[in-house]
Amino acid sequence: MSVRVRMAPSPTGLLHIGGVHTFLFNWLYARGREGACLLRIENTDTSREVREATQQIQRSLAWLGIDWDGPVTFQLDAMDRCRELAARLVERGEAYEDEGAIRFHMPDEGVTGWDDVVRGRIEFPNEQLEDVVIVRSDGRPTYNFASPVEDMDDAITHVIRGDDHISNTPKQLQILRALGHEPPVYAHIANILGTDGKKLSKRHGAVSVDEFRVAGYLPDALVNFLALIGWAPDGETTIMPRAEIVERFTLEAVSASPGTFDYAKLDWMNGVYLRELSPEAYADEVVTYLRERGSDWPEARVRAMAPLVQEKVGKLGEIPAFTGFLFGDVAPDPAELDAPLLEAAERSLAGVEPWSAQAIETALRQLCEELGQKPRKVFAPIRVAVTGSRVSPGLYESLELLGRETSLARIRHGVELAA
Repeated sequence: MSVRVRMAPSPTGLLHIGGVHTFLFNWLYARGREGACLLRIENTDTSREVREATQQIQRSLAWLGIDWDGPVTFQLDAMDRCRELAARLVERGEAYEDEGAIRFHMPDEGVTGWDDVVRGRIEFPNEQLEDVVIVRSDGRPTYNFASPVEDMDDAITHVIRGDDHISNTPKQLQILRALGHEPPVYAHIANILGTDGKKLSKRHGAVSVDEFRVAGYLPDALVNFLALIGWAPDGETTIMPRAEIVERFTLEAVSASPGTFDYAKLDWMNGVYLRELSPEAYADEVVTYLRERGSDWPEARVRAMAPLVQEKVGKLGEIPAFTGFLFGDVAPDPAELDAPLLEAAERSLAGVEPWSAQAIETALRQLCEELGQKPRKVFAPIRVAVTGSRVSPGLYESLELLGRETSLARIRHGVELAA
C-alpha cells in the first residue's frame, strides 16, 4: 500500500512554527517511502478565516522546501459530497436531524479505540462521546465530518497530526466506519514547548514562519532543527542533511513527550549551516537576504563584505547592524575614543601602500610596538572611530574595504570628537 498523508492547515491564522513541525513530519514520512503528501486547506470555519493566510501557508512551506503533490484543495469544496453522505447516514438511521443540523449517532456502550503509532493504544468510553454535529443548519459540514470524509476520498493512509486532535479521533473513527471505510493509521505528535516548559507562543520569541525568514535563518537549518524536536535517529546526531533526515525518519522513533524549542540551539545550528556554505554560496545568500529586505547596498560591496562576516554571525539578520559602517556614516561614542592614539594611527596609516589588509596589519602592529601598547589597547579606539562600535568584522579587512580616504577621514573625525 502506497503511503498517502495530508497536511491540513486551517486558514484562521498565519502558519506558525508548531504547524510547520507537524507538516514536516508528514512530509518526511511520505518522502521517505516514495509516498504522496497532499495539501488541504481546512476552511470550514469561515467566520475565523484570515484572508492572506492561505497564500502565506503555501509561501512558507515553499520557502522551507516542504512541497506537496497535486493541487491545493479546500475543504469547503467538498460540501456537496458531505451533504450527500450525511443524507445517506440519516436514511440508514445512523444520523438524525436536530434543529436544522444533522447529528451523528455515537454508540452508547463499549469503547472506541485505536493503536496510535506514537502513543500506543488509546481508548475512549463510548458513553462519553456526544452525538456530534456533522452538518450545520446552514448546510456547511463541520470539521469532524469533512476531515474524515476527505481522508476517505483522498485515500489517506496515515493521519499525522498534533495531540490536540486526540479527542476528535474517536468521533472520526466512528464516522468512517459508518461510511464503510477502513480508517487510516493515526499518529499524534506532542506540542512544542518553550524553554520555560509552557506551550510555545509569542512570549518565547518569533513563532510565524515569516518571522524566522526575516530574522535570517536558512530553510535547511530550520528544517534540521525542527526535525529533531520530538524525534531522534540515534540520540547523538544533530547536523543532518535533508536527504539523510528523509531516509532515517520513522514515526516509531517519535517521542510522545513534548519537545522544547531552544532558540539558542537553533541559532547555533543556523551558524553551522552558514559557515558550511562556500564563499560564493554565502555571498549569494547575503545578497538575496538584503535584497528581500529592501536594501539598496551596492551588490559588489556586499559580496566583498560577505567573507568578513561568515564566521561571525549566526543569522543573516545580524548583518545589517554588524556591517552597516561599510555602507553609511557612523556615530562613535566620544567616551570610547582616544585623541592622541588616533592621531598616531592616522600618521601610521597615511603612508600605507598598497591599501591592503596585510599592509594595514603591518603598519598597525608596528604602531603598537612604537607606543609600547598591546594591540587590544591600540585597536579599540580605532575600531570605534571607523565602525562606530567596539564589535565589528576584522579591523584590517574592514579598513581595506572602506578604503583609504574614508578610513582616514573617520579617524580624523574621531580625533575631533575626542578632543
